[in-house]
Amino acid sequence: MAAKDYYDVLGVGRNATEDEIKDAYRKLVRQYHPDTNKDNPDAEKKMAEINEAYTVLSNKEKRAKYDQFGQVPPEGAGFPGGGYGVNFTDDLGSFADIFDTMFGGGGRSQRPRGQVVYEGADIRTDVSITLQEAFSGKTILIDLQRFDKCPECEGTGAAKGTKPETCPDCKGSGQVKRTQQTFLGTFQTVGTCPRCGGSGKVISSPCPKCKGETLVKATHKIEVKIPAGVEDGMRVRLASQGDSGKNGGRPGDLYVMVHVKTDKIFTREGANIYSQVTISMYEAALGAEITIYTIDGKEKITIKPGIQPGDTMTLRGKGMPYLNSSRRGDHIINFKVTVPKKLSQKEKSLLKQIMGIKEE
Repeated sequence: MAAKDYYDVLGVGRNATEDEIKDAYRKLVRQYHPDTNKDNPDAEKKMAEINEAYTVLSNKEKRAKYDQFGQVPPEGAGFPGGGYGVNFTDDLGSFADIFDTMFGGGGRSQRPRGQVVYEGADIRTDVSITLQEAFSGKTILIDLQRFDKCPECEGTGAAKGTKPETCPDCKGSGQVKRTQQTFLGTFQTVGTCPRCGGSGKVISSPCPKCKGETLVKATHKIEVKIPAGVEDGMRVRLASQGDSGKNGGRPGDLYVMVHVKTDKIFTREGANIYSQVTISMYEAALGAEITIYTIDGKEKITIKPGIQPGDTMTLRGKGMPYLNSSRRGDHIINFKVTVPKKLSQKEKSLLKQIMGIKEE
């Protein structure tokens, strides 16, 4: 499920209301419930995906966290040829919608009819930070290229001194009637006008800057705040910082993928960090006060006598911060004991004396 986008699973947009999410879930349950799909071996797996997506998106707190740090939608998803997702608010919809219209939809809300709205495409960019920056948080300024409303024509797509004209095919409604043949009979439905693409307008004199596309590429400096405790592979979502929409569609979002560089001293597992400290056999045997590196800086610790190679010590609350929390993980130290390869005559003599004492 990690590779799937919950909004895609339920078939709703990212700005979907609670009622729209609930309606989509009910429709999918009717379609994929294993009890009504006994001949479909994939129904149970599909239903599990639907339930998982609904569990997150129907909960305000879980949905907010997912929107900020969840899985990025697959690249290239959206409207072909320009990256815009199409919100067909004018179509009567699927066959299931026709069926619900005839026999009752169990409280389904009917979608309003109107012009086709093109939602702006989401944008993904990547940033790399150090473990220390992941510990303290960091504000990064990035250069972002995206499609904005054309400043020359103010997003109309028409040249100065002209304006879009009413589409002669749909008379400005953005809709045309069409006939649908089903086993229940012939139905007349309303669909998107193919000539104007649902905008209700046609352009005879396109804007020379955007060539009638209504959007142009522009570069912006965007401030991205990376929160303390962020982990490698997490994302930060900046709402409405993606490409602009068309025909009143909402802008896409900007997703910043965070990559945490490998540290020379520490390794990390969640909020816990690990380091290896090398001590001499004398320090291991007698105990000692030594200085080590922690994520906060240098710190003195006391090791007890008799430390063995591979023994560990845990510094509670000295690890990485938990995301959006004042709590911290632990710092686990693994001890490596070194044995000298060469000894002075005095050291050899002392060790022999110790061995003699032990034998007594």
